[in-house]
Amino acid sequence: MWEDIVEPGEQAPVGSAGRVPRRRAVANATYACRHRGGLAPTDPEAWRHLVTGLRAADPHLHTIVERVIAEDDLVLLHTHAMLEPGSSQAVVDIFRVRDGKIVEHWDVMQQVPESSVNGNDMFSTVSVRAGHSPDLDASTAENKQIASALFHEVTVGRDVTAYDRYAAAPLHQHNPQSPNGIAAAKEQFTSAFAAHPDLSVSVKRVIADGEYVAFHHHFQISADDRGAAVVDIFRIQDHKVVEHWDVVQPVPATSANDNTMF
Repeated sequence: MWEDIVEPGEQAPVGSAGRVPRRRAVANATYACRHRGGLAPTDPEAWRHLVTGLRAADPHLHTIVERVIAEDDLVLLHTHAMLEPGSSQAVVDIFRVRDGKIVEHWDVMQQVPESSVNGNDMFSTVSVRAGHSPDLDASTAENKQIASALFHEVTVGRDVTAYDRYAAAPLHQHNPQSPNGIAAAKEQFTSAFAAHPDLSVSVKRVIADGEYVAFHHHFQISADDRGAAVVDIFRIQDHKVVEHWDVVQPVPATSANDNTMF
């Protein structure tokens, strides 16, 4: 049903998301909580001023919605924000919807680098199968269980062999610093755990929809590290993780609202 609100691949001006303006989907007047790190206030009028200022600063600013993941009252948008020629950001917005209105919002933003070690950009889908894409027959519950097992066993249990059980070669990566492949993923985590023995990942919410499963979490290399807000998105096909995207943003020291990023 969320395809009526936001259509993947559709271009939208800043401050909108796909079809939202045409459907007049508006935030609750109280707009209970915003969690953007350092930038956005909670008051809806202040938010409108912020968006107006962005439009005035760059009227050509626009976004492309790459994928939509929705489960229960949570809707995740993975978008490509074009800022100016040669500059863009990967953005994940998560909205909580109640009674037809947006009541809470989180986001994570990352500058898109000029190059990538894996040859993939931060947005495209390369694990395309024959037939429908996305897979219309994918089991949300089963795929959520598979992705959750991989994520938990690797990040909490520190068992990198989980990739052998839950992922399939060649395991396409869209993190600009991550090589493709299961062996490379295992090596990256092994090296990270060795370099940062107090590394921790605290999952805040999991959103699954068909073949996509997203994890919104707080990543810290030590207990006193402000850490980073991270969204990892996995694509599952034939009961295996086949593709991975992420967006990473350091947690700022200050915020325009009283909420955390989580």
